[in-house]
Amino acid sequence: MDVTVAIIIGVVLFFFMGIRIVRPTHRGLVERFGKYNRFANPGFNWIFPFIEVIYQVNTTEQMVDAEPQEIITNDNLNAKVDAQVYFKVKADEQSVKSSQYSVNNYQWQIVNLARTTLRNIIGTLTLKSANSERGKINAELHNTLCSETGTWGLEIVRTELKEIDPPKDVQETMNKVVKAENEKIAAIDFATATETAADGQKRAEIKKAEGIKQARILEAEGEATAIKLVNEAAEEYFVGNAQVLRKLEAVEKSLQNNAKIVVPANTELVNVIGEMAGFLPLKKKEEKPAK
Repeated sequence: MDVTVAIIIGVVLFFFMGIRIVRPTHRGLVERFGKYNRFANPGFNWIFPFIEVIYQVNTTEQMVDAEPQEIITNDNLNAKVDAQVYFKVKADEQSVKSSQYSVNNYQWQIVNLARTTLRNIIGTLTLKSANSERGKINAELHNTLCSETGTWGLEIVRTELKEIDPPKDVQETMNKVVKAENEKIAAIDFATATETAADGQKRAEIKKAEGIKQARILEAEGEATAIKLVNEAAEEYFVGNAQVLRKLEAVEKSLQNNAKIVVPANTELVNVIGEMAGFLPLKKKEEKPAK
């Protein structure tokens, strides 16, 4: 009885010793006597204790830093360059096997490959073009890593050029150049704005002068039309008396200002004024002969 219990206990312990739980973020490779035996998916797995071993591999996205390095650009300047590589092990069985059996320490290999690739790419560029073509550098780095790690069971998700820092003295010179360019652009913008304002003021003055000119033309045309109408009326209603009519207009304007006018007697103008006022001009009294 005791032997049976001991055997049962031993079997239970042996069973529990072989239990392995694989997380959803991992995949497992089971080796028996140092040789690959089978693939372990997430969840419950059992291995033969002391005979089999399971190696779990992380299949989530990971990041490695290529570490800052000094790179000589095409214009013989030392630039401090740093980059980051995002990758993950593919979750299928063949890819997981390749990540463990086709390459030794793939993270370290990716870092060194990225550093070498960056030296090759940036070494052909000037410092200015390297700073302005970060997208191109990232694309070339990504393509190179994808092609070189194709047999490692990895997926290079993306690469990010973290920094391209020139020497301190070069950076100060570049800052001065950028500042001078910005000041130049600001001066040009100010001059353009001033010129635009002056041009607008000039056009406004021209428009104003044209308006005054047009108003005077219209006023003159109105006076000419009025004179024409007056002359036509005079010819129609005062035939032969146009000059008298003009004299009457002069008298009318003078009387409006309470001016005194001396009108010679025995003139047509006196007769006209008399007819308009409703009386006839007075005749001079005849002087009586002295007795």
